[in-house]
Amino acid sequence: MSTPPFLTLPGCARAERVVTGRGEFAALRAEPDGPVRGSALLVPGFTGSKEDFIALLEPLAAAGYRVTAVDQRGQYQTGGPDDPAAYRVGALGADVRALTGALAADGAPLHLLGHSFGGQVVREAVLAAAAEGPLPWRSLTLVSTGPGAIDPAEAARTKLLLDALQVMDLEQIWQVMRQLEAQSGRPRPDREPAVAEFLHRRWLANVPQSLTVTGGHLVAAPDRVAELAAVTAGLPLLVLSGVRDYAWPVHEQTAMAERLGARRVVVADAGHSPNAERPAATAEALAAFWA
Repeated sequence: MSTPPFLTLPGCARAERVVTGRGEFAALRAEPDGPVRGSALLVPGFTGSKEDFIALLEPLAAAGYRVTAVDQRGQYQTGGPDDPAAYRVGALGADVRALTGALAADGAPLHLLGHSFGGQVVREAVLAAAAEGPLPWRSLTLVSTGPGAIDPAEAARTKLLLDALQVMDLEQIWQVMRQLEAQSGRPRPDREPAVAEFLHRRWLANVPQSLTVTGGHLVAAPDRVAELAAVTAGLPLLVLSGVRDYAWPVHEQTAMAERLGARRVVVADAGHSPNAERPAATAEALAAFWA
């Protein structure tokens, strides 16, 4: 679960809802003061939300990029139906394509980024778009994501969550997670009370069917890197991660970058969420790549 370092929006940003042909999506949007060099769509991961990117908004806008971070269907303020089919990775990829259509209307080149599970969602969007014609994005960035299923140890923890979802509500699961965290012997990171309250509120806002379907994908995701490489010739690609990662080993992400012919960036002192843990360095790397 990514933890945003703060929740106060910078002056360049606002909260809004993006209207698409597949419904409305909660978003944070940042606008440059000067000329727009491009636009970017940022897609969060499992149990995440648009706030995972909040610390990137100001530096990316300062670099000239119009940035839109969204809640995926089933997450936080976007919500979604009880139908499990709405949360399959293909359906979520279709949501990304619908968002792309809505955001591309401003005419600026659109860069696509997915974090963690969001990386596999944007991959699905690219594969589906390639089957229909030219890709509508200026570049593709995969942040802290891997070629297939998550690391076995993380998969075991995710399977425990999937089992719990069958017999417990989200509040009960939250309390168990806090107890396990306290018993782990690892010190909890210092969090502002507002951030701690937000994490709780965000967790409770998840659609349970979304967690079940997307968690199930993560523990059994196929490796589609070869397919992605085959359809992205000429599309600039970036694979970015921290120096450590519990979900996909860093060396596995490096190998994925090599298979894709992608640029590779490793953010110092960052873990699974460099966008939240080291936002200045991450924003600098993104702006340099997009430029």
